[in-house]
Amino acid sequence: MGKRGIIAATLLLAACIPSKERRPEAPSAEAPRAERQDAATRQCHADLRRDDVEFKILPDRNFGGGCTAVGSVQLLDIGTPTTNLTAMTCPLAREFSRWTREAAQPAARAWLDSRIVRIESFGTYACRPVNGMAGGKLSEHGRANAVDISAFVLEDGRRITVLEGWNSRDEGVRRFLRAVHQAGCRRFQITIGPEANSLHHNHFHFDMGRGPYCK
Repeated sequence: MGKRGIIAATLLLAACIPSKERRPEAPSAEAPRAERQDAATRQCHADLRRDDVEFKILPDRNFGGGCTAVGSVQLLDIGTPTTNLTAMTCPLAREFSRWTREAAQPAARAWLDSRIVRIESFGTYACRPVNGMAGGKLSEHGRANAVDISAFVLEDGRRITVLEGWNSRDEGVRRFLRAVHQAGCRRFQITIGPEANSLHHNHFHFDMGRGPYCK
């Protein structure tokens, strides 16, 4: 075999051997999931802007022990001042701002003949187990995916608390609190109130975890 023949045979053999560079990489299962999450987060940000909500995008954080704040925002202005709002997942922030505007404010006008000027919360992110029970599964608060609401301050000066108002002698107060609780059941994945257990006797718990659950 001449020199040209050897070269041709070598090239032919090389063409028959699969090349690592030409072999397509197997698609990562995480990549499409991450892309979907990114797209959902971008859509959520767009929804907040369309709703005229002022917010700040927060960096993703891992606090250890399973506690995280990923894809979270901080609500700056939802039309009704609300205390103690720190990191919230964007879907939770979106539903909370809509619950405030489309449910809580109309219910206050209907049952209390006044406007809400401040909502009081016990906060959002907290790295702890469900109900604070040691050894229990991680609360949605540990994922910045829950908010606890304790009271509503009205334009006429009244302060309506879940603790004192749930079984108030004032029918309007009772109906108002039940209206916003039921509206929470329609918007959030999990809604827990005073009738669920003694640990929620003084607040409404809303989260976007695995549901639906309403009590």
